[in-house]
Amino acid sequence: MSEKNPTALLVHGAFADGGSWAGVIAELENRGITAIAVPNDLAGAAADGAKVAALAREIDGPVVLVGHSYGGAVITSAANDADNVVALVYVTAFALEENEGILEHLANYPANDFGASLVPHQFGAQTYLGIDLDKFQHIFAADVPAGQALVMGRSQRPIAAAAFEEKSGPASWKRLPSYYLVATADNAIPPVAQRGMAERIGAKVTEVDGSHAVAVSQPLAVAEFVASAVEAGADK
Repeated sequence: MSEKNPTALLVHGAFADGGSWAGVIAELENRGITAIAVPNDLAGAAADGAKVAALAREIDGPVVLVGHSYGGAVITSAANDADNVVALVYVTAFALEENEGILEHLANYPANDFGASLVPHQFGAQTYLGIDLDKFQHIFAADVPAGQALVMGRSQRPIAAAAFEEKSGPASWKRLPSYYLVATADNAIPPVAQRGMAERIGAKVTEVDGSHAVAVSQPLAVAEFVASAVEAGADK
């Protein structure tokens, strides 16, 4: 085993922030694994991925990139520009093929309530999307206590609408060990889509009975899965 465990860089997705990883960070630290929640601008995978890659390159040692939801598209991009990335972990996240977009991929599956829950916000010339507050808990955090889900909904960060249309760059999962956590009660990304992406990328898979906010509702299960990727990376 190497002297230095890989650092886990945790990339949140749309409608969330770095605080969504708080429980996972605590559990990983209990295992002696350094975990850092990366600020994500939610502007598009190429731009957001460039920032994550820059942060990864600053780390002295190997890095495991962990992405939730849209954050999966970001880590796929970031790994192309940081040579110290040793593994990718997708937590109910988008693992896209090159030249594939998020909405394009979701169109392969029956529609759920996610699309109808989105509301536009106009920030200057750019449109961002948020989740309707009345639908937030059902779509995003169905297994999170109501009071906590209310706070999450009211503090959600919208995503650039263009990010859902943006085409992915080279698929870094083709050359890196990949892991996929399927949230089986997810009302945002259909579990069937998650399983399809996990199979396509040849990922090591675990399934957790959790909502889209599985990192919030079940941080121990998520941390254990991330730790398995970190510990595998340390053996290299």
